[in-house]
Amino acid sequence: MEEQQKSSHVVLVTVTFQGHINAALQLATILHSKGFSITIVHLELNSPNPSNYPEFTFVSIPDNLTESQLSDKDIPGLVRRVNKNCAAPLQQCLEKILHSHHHISAVIYDSFMFCAQPIVDDLGLPGVTLCTHSALGLLFYHVFPQLNEKDCISGLESPELQALQLQGFHALSSQNPTEAGMEVGAAFANALKSSSAIIVNSMEFLELEVLSKIKQYLPTPIFIVGPLHKLAPTMCNSLCTEDNKCISWLNKQSPKSVIYVSFGSIVNIDKQELIETAWGLSNSKQPFLWVARPSMDRGSEWTESLLNGLEERMGERGFIVKWAPQKEVLAHAAVGGFWSHCGWNSTIESICEGVPMICRPFFGDQILNASYICNVWKIGLELQNLERGNIERTIKRLMVDMEGNYIRKRAMDLKEKAAFYLMEDGSTSGSFDGLAKHISSV
Repeated sequence: MEEQQKSSHVVLVTVTFQGHINAALQLATILHSKGFSITIVHLELNSPNPSNYPEFTFVSIPDNLTESQLSDKDIPGLVRRVNKNCAAPLQQCLEKILHSHHHISAVIYDSFMFCAQPIVDDLGLPGVTLCTHSALGLLFYHVFPQLNEKDCISGLESPELQALQLQGFHALSSQNPTEAGMEVGAAFANALKSSSAIIVNSMEFLELEVLSKIKQYLPTPIFIVGPLHKLAPTMCNSLCTEDNKCISWLNKQSPKSVIYVSFGSIVNIDKQELIETAWGLSNSKQPFLWVARPSMDRGSEWTESLLNGLEERMGERGFIVKWAPQKEVLAHAAVGGFWSHCGWNSTIESICEGVPMICRPFFGDQILNASYICNVWKIGLELQNLERGNIERTIKRLMVDMEGNYIRKRAMDLKEKAAFYLMEDGSTSGSFDGLAKHISSV
């Protein structure tokens, strides 16, 4: 019994972003249900609440980050800073855990924490990469930067890959790459090569062509284990306080009538974009639930007055909260559309509830996810810019026009496929069994 317990200890290393923390805790919960003991290593900024998971051991490491740095649009620069600040503390932490437990089956680290791989190599431990983004993000950030234009174009032979228009993304990534971007990309690729396995929070039927392409370049075993939020027991991991009053408001609305608006936990928009969003929602004449974080526009008093004025003008037709219980909102019968920044967690959650989307990506893999949503799965509309007239037209296209009916039907079809995928004899159960076996044997 003692030997079995020693051989099933897993350490998960996460980063400070809300979506990444959620995925790590969901994965940890599922692994724990399969007999693994769990240690969560997390950064000091945006620490998860240990009381929600009394069966886990939580260890924090210093990161020297500030709240303001999380809103920095230079994501590669931020990721580089995280890895630079955390490498030494992480090594000391893992050495201490190894000394006290005498054995670690595997260290599963968030792909943004690629500094973990050389550390576990030095310690003689298996490292496993957790990708909280899509398999497409894995392909784009690892494979395409290494290809020349000819190879890139010739490799896009399938309809799905052509629909993603990845040639344009490749050209975009090649123009004026920052030093931080190049450094992060190289470190990310090196970590993947050394990793004993890759975990992706996705569903195979969503990304068949992309997964096939990845496997041509990466010999590393890939385990598709999503959607994690449906597989893990319900638990509030939110770093922000959820306002559940919005559910009571949704209960009063007609079925499929409400447009839910949320740009995630770190995206900021400027004053003019905020004004245009407010007017676009107002002019659409459509009921809306809008998540407007205090920090969305640096938390200015002006923002508060604008939102309060909009809510007063809209009366019962609009409801504004600082944070919402998103999974519950998307599952509500009154919600007929989701205007999103297209973060991967939001995308997967929307698919699982059959909610069509309006896509306004801001940076990083959000742009890739929007291409999936609009060009491949065809379950959403792209919002090119935050201008009130454009916002009004796009909302009406999705919520009122015939075009929206077609998009909504496709979204419901994907929901049904996801439900089948999650059945006991579906693909996810086998993927987790394979992952558990791999961790126990490496």
